[in-house]
Amino acid sequence: MLKKFLSGLFGSGEAKPGNAKAAEPVEYNGYQIVSEPAEQGGQFRVSGWIRKPGSDGETLEHRFERSDLVPGREACDQLMVSKAQRFIDQIGDDMFKSG
Repeated sequence: MLKKFLSGLFGSGEAKPGNAKAAEPVEYNGYQIVSEPAEQGGQFRVSGWIRKPGSDGETLEHRFERSDLVPGREACDQLMVSKAQRFIDQIGDDMFKSG
């Protein structure tokens, strides 16, 4: 029992959080927002992708990760889209710049 408690606090290295199946993309101002939350202890971490077709035909991608944990998948997807829309409005194409 003590081992289980300590591994829960410090991580045992055995169980890794998994990514849930990606949601259908949501179009927003020329971008695609794809929620792909990480499952952690029965909750979902807000994460996914923001994509935009590039002028050269390649798709630009930005991995979008937040610390928010949400108990339901649908609520997590909604929060992901909301936060990604705000991020797009604030940062725009600068999110694709490296460095």
